Formats: sequence, structure tokens, C-alpha cells
Amino acid sequence: MEDGMYTFTNKLRNFSISMMVVGFLGLTYGFLTVPKTVEEATAMVADAHHGEGHGDSHGEEAVHDVHAETAHKYNHEAATANKQKHGEDNHGEHLLHQLQNKPWAALYVAAFFFMMIALGTLAFYAINRAAQAGWSPALFRVMEGITAYLLPGALIVFVILFLSGMHFNHLFIWMDPEVVAHDKLIQGKVGFLNVPSFLFRAMAYIGGWATYRYFSRRFSLAQDQASDVSNHKKNFRISAGFLVFFIVTESMMSWDWVMSIDPHWFSTLFGWYVFASMFVSGITTIALIAIYLKSKGYLEKVNDSHIHDLGKFMFGVSIFWTYLWFSQFMLIWYSNIPEEVTYFITRIEDYNLPFFGMLVMNFIFPLLILMNSDYKRIEYFIVMAGIVILLGHYIDVFNMIMPSAVGDQWFIGVPEIGGFLFFTGLFIFVVFKEISKAPLHAAGDPYMGESERFHY
Repeated sequence: MEDGMYTFTNKLRNFSISMMVVGFLGLTYGFLTVPKTVEEATAMVADAHHGEGHGDSHGEEAVHDVHAETAHKYNHEAATANKQKHGEDNHGEHLLHQLQNKPWAALYVAAFFFMMIALGTLAFYAINRAAQAGWSPALFRVMEGITAYLLPGALIVFVILFLSGMHFNHLFIWMDPEVVAHDKLIQGKVGFLNVPSFLFRAMAYIGGWATYRYFSRRFSLAQDQASDVSNHKKNFRISAGFLVFFIVTESMMSWDWVMSIDPHWFSTLFGWYVFASMFVSGITTIALIAIYLKSKGYLEKVNDSHIHDLGKFMFGVSIFWTYLWFSQFMLIWYSNIPEEVTYFITRIEDYNLPFFGMLVMNFIFPLLILMNSDYKRIEYFIVMAGIVILLGHYIDVFNMIMPSAVGDQWFIGVPEIGGFLFFTGLFIFVVFKEISKAPLHAAGDPYMGESERFHY
């Protein structure tokens, strides 16, 4: 079996490296083709929208109008005077920054999404450890393999954040001193939104997550060789403690790494919303990898009841995500506060297809496919629903980041596809390399026998 696993992972390694190379070339193309001057940016947009009349200029003006109304509380006279004074120069510079942000945003969306999968899986793993669940130990090695991506994936995100702080891009406008100098709203947040504390918090998040993952994996492997359950008890204790740390740091991470891209907007539900997205993405990835390994003759202890339970979680958390999405949207829409509603105006007007498309992919499709209990036992339905869910939540992350980073200059082109392929390849490479390092059967876990006999 070990020889077969070695051959199997070698094939996956070659496949993942090929994806990484193609993705890297796509990202490189994106960075090499960004405009360097305002004139190049203006010409590029004019060429892209040739034959569409003045749609782009009207869309850009609408975005500026919304932000002007928000900043000046609908003081139309002041907004008009400001446009007349700074008009063309500000518009051209803003457009240049948006186009220069495109490859950075494509890189960041993909990097964050795959890191998010690993973090969501780690939370699910810790919950099962802390709850001492009897059904899931047969899947622990799969979960541990997925969480191996957390440290390299989070470090890549950290590098992007660091480069943003060094002004290599304009993803986070609050990092620009000139913007802060003329924005009273951001000035009121500089105690929290400043580069040193921003990066320090990021290191604290990543350090805490990676530390738990390291010791939990270590105790899990040690339990296989132990004559008692001491390692299992250690895993239980650190998992319970980690969940307290996680629920705080996950919310703060979502504020820092995603919500602060648009520092004028805020939502008290946003931490939970990002958590639901990463949680269902992690569970879905567990199901897909488990089914894939079973199809290759591994994970013989995993039966259709395990798959059924994963399907239940996929269904349930998809409904939970929809509840949070609707709650956030409905409250902001109903209150109609300019500082808040502008977030959804830009997405509905400029991102209409991905904004409403993700609702179909993340709610309606899972609802129709996974509501039936029998379908949750059929691997084909789980795989089909899982692929749609993962793509839907990638678009969800796309919708969180792109509107504030590139405005209406978005397009799913070479850098966006390249970023997705690169991180898909890297994710597969890291995860299956880790899976191949240890037996897939956690023989020493005291609940392994219950998991083997699990039947729903």
C-alpha cells in the first residue's frame, strides 16, 4: 500500500506542479501588462470599452458620486466643487491605481481563498477533537493533511500584506498617508488601522493557528504508538483552548484582511459571515479529498455514513451562510445608511452577475441537491455539489475584495485564472505530500473503533 501511495502522490505532484507553472505564467502576464502611467490606463480602458459608449465613465462617475455623498453627507455643492477642482487628474490617478491593483487583487483573492479552506478545516478538526466525536476519527488524517497548507498559505497572505504596507500596491487605501490626510473617517481609525499593528496582529493570528496545528498533529501521530490515551487527552485540551483563540482571531482577521480594504464600511456580522464561508469550504474539501482517496483504494474505513455526515454539514453550513448573508444585506438595505449601503450598491451595479450568481451556487444549488438524505450518500452528488460550492465561495471572496480594490474595472481574465490555478496546484502539492507522510488510519485514537462501526 505504501508503494502504491508513493506512486499515487508522485502523479499528483507532477499534476500540481504543472498547474503551478501555468498559474505562475498567468500571474506574471498580469503583472507585466499593467499600465505604468495615467495615459496608458486611460487608453487601456478606452480600448476595452470601445463600442460601449460612455458606460465606463458613467459607472466610474457613479462610484465617485456614491463615495462623495458618503464622505460629505450628501453635500452636493461641495462634491461638485471638488470634482471641478481636481476632476480629470483625480479620475485618471484613481483609474491607474485600480488597473495596477488587478493582478495584486487576483493574487490576493486566490491566496486568501485557499488559506481560508485550510483554516476552516482546522476549525472543524478542533471542534471534533474538543467534542470527542466518535464518527470522525476515520477522517482525521485527511483533515490533518488539508491543514498542512495553513502555514505556507498564511505566510503567502502575510507577504502580500507586508508588500501592501510597503506601498507595492494600493489594495488597502488606509495605508496611503495622502488618503488618510484628507479622510476624517479613516483618521478616526488610525489607532487600529496602522501598518505596524496590522502586521503584528497578522503574525499573532498565524502564529497561534500554526502552533495549534503543529502540536495537534504531533499528538495525533504519537497516539498511534502510545500505550495509553495521554496524547489524546492533550489533544482534547489544546483543541478546546484553540477554539476560544480561533473565534476571536478569525473575526479580527476578517476585519483586518478583508473588511479594511474598504475602510469606510463595516458590518458587525462580517466575522461570522467569513467564518461560515471558510467553514463550509473546509468541510467540502474534506469530503472531496476523502471521496477521491476512496476511489483510489484508500480510506477503507470510511463508509457512506461518513460521507452522509459530511454532506449534512455541507448542507447545514450552506444554509447558515445564507442566513448570515441575508441578515447582513437586509439590515443594511432596510436602514439605508449611506456609509453602509454603498457597499452593496457598488456590488449590485458593477458586479451584478457574480454577486447574485454566488447566491445560486452557494444556496440554491446545495439546497436542491443536498436536501434529500439519500443523495448525501451518493458520492457523485457530493462531488458535484462540492465543486459548485467551492467555486461559489471563491466568487464570494472575489466579491468581498475586488469591488474595493479595482472598482468596476474587474474581469475574470488571465491573472485571475492564473492565480486560481497556481494556488490550486500548490494546495494539492502540500496537502497530498502531507497525507502521504503518515498512515491514513489513526489506529491509536480511542474512538477509532466507534468510527469504523459508525452507521447512520
